Amino acid sequence: MAFSFDVQTLVGLLQPLAIFLAIGFFAQLVDGALGMAYGVISSTSLLAFGVPPAQASAMIHAAECVTTAASGASHLSHKNVDWPLFWRLAPAGILGGVFGAYVITGFNQTLVKAIVIVYLGILGVFILGRAFRGLRESPPHLKHVVPIGLTGGFLDASGGGGWGPVVASTLMGRGHTPRYVIGTVNTAEFFVTMAISAAFIWSFVSGRFHIEGGPQQLGMALAGLLIGGVIAAPLAGRVTKIVPARFLMGAVGVLVIALSIWQGVEVWPRILADATAQQLASLLSR
Repeated sequence: MAFSFDVQTLVGLLQPLAIFLAIGFFAQLVDGALGMAYGVISSTSLLAFGVPPAQASAMIHAAECVTTAASGASHLSHKNVDWPLFWRLAPAGILGGVFGAYVITGFNQTLVKAIVIVYLGILGVFILGRAFRGLRESPPHLKHVVPIGLTGGFLDASGGGGWGPVVASTLMGRGHTPRYVIGTVNTAEFFVTMAISAAFIWSFVSGRFHIEGGPQQLGMALAGLLIGGVIAAPLAGRVTKIVPARFLMGAVGVLVIALSIWQGVEVWPRILADATAQQLASLLSR
């Protein structure tokens, strides 16, 4: 009987490890190839499994501390970093990210989840639109890079993803060379991610943020995201040569939109029953 219980416990722990390893692998494979979508794919997946928004964002950024370091080191070795662009993006992203982490840990999680679902759905439409339009080439410029970094950092922390889709897509859409955009954005993301993770740790220690669920299952989920991402990181370059970037971007857009719709349908009854949401609806109807 004890043996049966141990086997069941082991299976219960290994199942989330396998699921999130696959999610982390796919998310990092796409992110390394396109310079975006690790956070978006991971966040929509975690929310779909019932993880609260603040906790999902914290887990994703904890895993990204390692995956972005590996990605950034690769881009540095291949000299894909535009340093003038980096020194504008990184500090702005850090400030926006820390503020975003502070915001998401202090609000009603049901409403936050609804907002994040809508935000991720809009990101999915944006990514899909980029896939259809493609990228244009023109001389790059550094105007308005700081506001882009601030916005990307804030949305990345508060939504669990968005640094790549917001920053990389905007810069490439303005004409920056994709190689340097992806390299610079990924390298800056390491420092943004470290700052966001530190903000979540501070929120947890100060009692502003509480972790839900058993530590073993959460540890397995985090380990899965981390291991899958590390395995996929070296393969991203190969993927960019085999699979067209527009196809990958379109696939991510469709996946994120579908998951957002599914989660929206699931969370809608809880929104209707939430006291804060009812008060907000009452105020807006006046």
